[in-house]
Amino acid sequence: MNFFGIGLPEMVLILVVALLVFGPKKLPEVGRSMGKAIRSFQDASKEFENEFKREADQVTASTPQPMEATLEEKPTLAPAEIDRETDEPITATVEKD
Repeated sequence: MNFFGIGLPEMVLILVVALLVFGPKKLPEVGRSMGKAIRSFQDASKEFENEFKREADQVTASTPQPMEATLEEKPTLAPAEIDRETDEPITATVEKD
């Protein structure tokens, strides 16, 4: 039996120390108050989880539908300057000194 990484011998030791510290009359009260504290923590965490889910659902519902992408015709490039004598495109050349 492994509870929160604590084995049975360690659990018995903790209970014996608690019995010595609090005494047999106070031990049930301490256990009861710890149980109530754990229960309230569980309730608070469930409430937080439910609120988080509710907000996430509300954001999802209020988000508009995604836009659909459509492809247009392939764009054409602007015509290059053409040499009138050779009917070929003029290309820029860089001369180095």
